[in-house]
Amino acid sequence: QVQLVESGGGLVQAGGSLRLSCAASGRAFSSYAMGWFRQAPGKEREFVAVINWGTGGSTYYADSVKGRFTISRDNAKNTVYLQMNSLKPEETAVYYCAAPPPWYIGDYYDTGKYAYWGQGTQVTVSS
Repeated sequence: QVQLVESGGGLVQAGGSLRLSCAASGRAFSSYAMGWFRQAPGKEREFVAVINWGTGGSTYYADSVKGRFTISRDNAKNTVYLQMNSLKPEETAVYYCAAPPPWYIGDYYDTGKYAYWGQGTQVTVSS
């Protein structure tokens, strides 16, 4: 089992940048794919990015963030990051870190595949 704690959210102007962090506790962090999701008020939670398990994990992004967001992981620190650049007001949301079961291979876009979730961190982008 893994516990996840996000940090790094805050208020930023449109066009600005933030880096979110997600610290994981528990064993075998490298065996978990790690994903980021977001949920805006009144909307469903949506996929943002994921990095596969292992040391050189493949990455996948929602089309809306490709070229602006970068997900990365540091297995030595049990931490996954989301670097967000050129932020837009419509990206104001609570951002969640999540992990599916260990060694998972499958649909990373489906929130139902993720077994572990953090509490979320608020990102507010002002216009």
